[in-house]
Amino acid sequence: MNSKISGGARYRLFSDGGARGNPGPAAIGAVLYNGTKTIGTVSEYIGETTNNQAEYKAVIAGLKLALENKITELHCFLDSELVVEQLNRNYKVKDKELAKLFVQVWNLSQSFKKVTFQHVRREQNKFADKLVNQALDKIIG
Repeated sequence: MNSKISGGARYRLFSDGGARGNPGPAAIGAVLYNGTKTIGTVSEYIGETTNNQAEYKAVIAGLKLALENKITELHCFLDSELVVEQLNRNYKVKDKELAKLFVQVWNLSQSFKKVTFQHVRREQNKFADKLVNQALDKIIG
């Protein structure tokens, strides 16, 4: 595992959301790790939405999974630069629907002792992307 990605973090969340069309049929994927061991995954069709909304919903599902597993410190990795920059408060959230999702992530993140959000290239997020596509393929083929 690339040390830059793991950053020494014990618990890591990789999440992804995607829509076929924008907006279009959408799904989310998330993978929660303790070191290199997979603790849990999320792969879920979420209906018609935009790519960015799906990205946020994937983070929300991943944070809930981490909380269910009593994790207090979490490093989150997303391949959506926009969402990462918004969550790190480097970009303003101008879209009303994304703002609602941002608030959900913010509220969930308050349950952690520490949570970080980092951008990774798509090829470093393959498992979460695969979970998105599996959920979409089950519904729309």
